[in-house]
Amino acid sequence: QVQLVESGGGLVQAGCSLRLSCAASGRTFSSYTMGWFRQAPGKEREFLAAINWSFGITYYADSVKGRFTVSRDNAKNTMYLQMNSLKPEDTAVYYCAAERGTTLQAMGVMRPQPYRYWGQGTQVTVSS
Repeated sequence: QVQLVESGGGLVQAGCSLRLSCAASGRTFSSYTMGWFRQAPGKEREFLAAINWSFGITYYADSVKGRFTVSRDNAKNTMYLQMNSLKPEDTAVYYCAAERGTTLQAMGVMRPQPYRYWGQGTQVTVSS
């Protein structure tokens, strides 16, 4: 059974950095792409970044390009999201998700609907 567990969220001041982790277990992820999304109260789930597990190809939303960096450690089966220069509008619950890369190529890596596996989320709060 696939399990994704996020960690690293918390309360920080604007301008600070955080690194989120997503520990994956339950299967081999070599054919998968894993993504980061966030959801603020009253808003839709928003794509942030994704990474192809085998080749390390990355995808970013324009809204976070240059501030956020996605990476993975294959040996630890863990994906990371380094978030720099955080802003109050980055406040949200952050989720990691996983799906086969071929599925996401067909259905869209930036859409939440094709992702089959999700973590429980970690809260990030940025104070001004």
